[in-house]
Amino acid sequence: MSDVVLSVRDLRIAFDGVAAVRGLSFDVYEREVLAVVGESGAGKSLTARALLGMVPRGATTSGQIRLRGSDDLAALRGRRIALVPQDALSALSPVHAVGDQLAAAVRSVQRVSRRQARALAVAALDRVGIPDAGRRARAYPHEFSGGMRQRAVIAMAMVNEPDVVVADEPTTALDTERQEQVLRVLAEQREAVGAALVLVTHDMDAVRAHADRALVLYAGRLSELGPAPDVLERPRAPYTASLLASLPRYARGRRLLALPGSPPAPGALPAGCAFAARCPLAAGRCHTEEPEPADVDGRLVACHRTDDVPHPATDLFDFQEKQPA
Repeated sequence: MSDVVLSVRDLRIAFDGVAAVRGLSFDVYEREVLAVVGESGAGKSLTARALLGMVPRGATTSGQIRLRGSDDLAALRGRRIALVPQDALSALSPVHAVGDQLAAAVRSVQRVSRRQARALAVAALDRVGIPDAGRRARAYPHEFSGGMRQRAVIAMAMVNEPDVVVADEPTTALDTERQEQVLRVLAEQREAVGAALVLVTHDMDAVRAHADRALVLYAGRLSELGPAPDVLERPRAPYTASLLASLPRYARGRRLLALPGSPPAPGALPAGCAFAARCPLAAGRCHTEEPEPADVDGRLVACHRTDDVPHPATDLFDFQEKQPA
């Protein structure tokens, strides 16, 4: 395993005393792709923003986040860690040309002239596949297509060659074809600069195609963490298995299933495991004792019933059909 580049220990984020992220710990290794997955409200984007020192105003945080030994995330943002946002149109200024915005990002980190920064900006746009990059650098964001805007924010994230890139649902607003194009560009650029990637996504197929490891979150807490092929092919957390059961690849001619119910609200967490009310394996202690992450077959899993989780290739659908309504 490569060296740790980003370390998170006991991260907790709360709003008015209500916990949204609860005791989350994980590492990001050099040049790896760590996918962070889970339903809406699981704490994915909030965790991603915390990695950049961009927790929303009004939140209280505790724990430790260190990038190459430093916890001064604001000073490292844009330099050693960068963001690819979900909504490129909102992320880009509508009143400045795209190339000018990239050049400003360069000069915020590197001591270069305006002409040099402009040249680096054009080169960055060219690398992500923007045609006629010199001319398009003078265009404004509204003159770019959605896919081109997303490529532009990837270029902006990569232009200063950071150690870690955080991509927060980077393909949400795109159609399927452009989603794969953007993920491919992101992978190519990450590899070119030697950065690690934290990919926040709800798309398990994207995890399968692009991730080295997968971190599955539920109700602001770790549910499962391990090598992506292992997590996807042999889940040990019932929540992971339930997410997989909703994928077409496992339908095998049967009706596509959806995970029933909804995650509990942060201010109304039940006693015991937060997933227990939706889990067909839940037994007595699941409703009274919250499971702590423990090593199971070389991965971390927070579950009391890890040995009973089915194999996706066999009875995953039968497993989910037994879940409570």
